[in-house]
Amino acid sequence: MLIDTYGRVATDLRVSLTDKCNLRCTYCMPEEGLQWLSKSELLSDDEIVRLIRIAVTQLGITEVRFTGGEPLLRPGLVGIVERCAQLEPRPRMSLTTNGIGLKRTAAALKAAGLDRVNVSLDTLRPDAFKTLTRRDRHKDVLEGLEAARDAGLTPVKVNTVLMPGLNDDEAPDLLAWAVENDYELRFIEQMPLDAQHGWKRDGMITAGDILQSLRTRFELTEEGSGERGSAPAERWVVDGGPHRVGVIASVTRPFCSACDRTRLTADGQVRTCLFATEETDLRAALRANGEDSEDGSDEAIARIWKLAMWGKKAGSGLDDPAFLQPDRPMSAIGG
Repeated sequence: MLIDTYGRVATDLRVSLTDKCNLRCTYCMPEEGLQWLSKSELLSDDEIVRLIRIAVTQLGITEVRFTGGEPLLRPGLVGIVERCAQLEPRPRMSLTTNGIGLKRTAAALKAAGLDRVNVSLDTLRPDAFKTLTRRDRHKDVLEGLEAARDAGLTPVKVNTVLMPGLNDDEAPDLLAWAVENDYELRFIEQMPLDAQHGWKRDGMITAGDILQSLRTRFELTEEGSGERGSAPAERWVVDGGPHRVGVIASVTRPFCSACDRTRLTADGQVRTCLFATEETDLRAALRANGEDSEDGSDEAIARIWKLAMWGKKAGSGLDDPAFLQPDRPMSAIGG
């Protein structure tokens, strides 16, 4: 199992499939994009499946989340999902996406074995969407959400980041829309993971701000702590149920003590935390030694992974005055 010195056990694996994205969200990357990883730096489909197999069969992983960049840009995505669905024990599998490609892929992903999706959508206004993402693709995201729901990739969760002066007035409208369409809305505090390193704590929309705004229109009843477990989102029942809304307060209400995640970047690096400044290279072990050699065996790779997670820090360090933002942005390390 993947246990650390604080007794936390990682059972949830986040796998970044690519660093590329077809949006340019202001809180993630600059308008001109970034220097993408080369094909040789990226893990191959076979390497991804092998690492997931090791994680599931030897390290106790029960949940796999495919992320990016934008994972729908990965040509072999459906095949990767299909192969992972055949593992024993079978992990639950989900996908975090901007939704642009879901209209054409949702049914195939469901057939391959994907269980559900998280779709990022920050606004109901097409003009605000274009300002936030620097792309005119709002309609495509809405159609992707509908396709995911119709394909049975449920519950469909919608991830929303509120930005001052852009969409910070939309929280109640977004929740009303989510309830009407049977989506589960989750607000996420903006985190210091932008490529520009322009994040500032002052002025960010906090969980408290979001809840105050929502309560102007809805009655919110907090779920019991037993319902949350290790999930990052605190959840509230909306107007007596059955719908719920979540808030992921990574900055103002960190949940590090219950974290059960390990992360694999698109170029084969283990990250113990989104905000980690160090990584452990699994790609080198995959490629430098044959699978049948002692150093390149599944067991050897599992040992490297275990050692990396053993050194996981107690928390993200966001409240430390000496906190340093990771060099690699969200698009490179996966959400």
